[in-house]
Amino acid sequence: MPRPIVLYVRCVDWAAEKFGLIAMYLIFLMIGVLLLDAFTRNVVNIPLHWCIEMAQFTLAAYYTVGGAYSLKHGDHVRMDLIYDHLSRKGKARMDVLTSVFFLFYLGCLLWGAISSTAYSLQYDQRIMSVWNPPLAPIKLVMVFGIILLLLQVFSTLFKDIAKAVGTEIPGVEMDEETLI
Repeated sequence: MPRPIVLYVRCVDWAAEKFGLIAMYLIFLMIGVLLLDAFTRNVVNIPLHWCIEMAQFTLAAYYTVGGAYSLKHGDHVRMDLIYDHLSRKGKARMDVLTSVFFLFYLGCLLWGAISSTAYSLQYDQRIMSVWNPPLAPIKLVMVFGIILLLLQVFSTLFKDIAKAVGTEIPGVEMDEETLI
């Protein structure tokens, strides 16, 4: 593999790992917010109006920022009806094909997310609740998560191409089972 591709794969995989850790900590933050809400509502009888929206924002950030980590580790959903019956080289080729479709899907999703974020910024869009938080910050996090996932799809695509032709990417951890 050419050196720029190797460097790209290493950098994107590193970023996916780091942001995957951030996503994990976001879950703990969400649990803390929900416990705080339960305590203040049921024990002190003082509801905090921001807790539910903050938990929803945290969960949305968790899914979008953690998507690249999930893809890197192969924890995504796949129908194995045909896939399990393919050879190792066939699996790598199928992964390349599905990555192309995934890139198209993420490109469309990114386009929609950017236009929705621009609308939120332009018109100061807010959630209709007592707290009335702006939507732009969470939409910006979602755009960032989609971009990170797009970068990881390219990284995965490069690894799958290497598997399909029977080579390795130096210094990059690749699944031994699918190497040729």
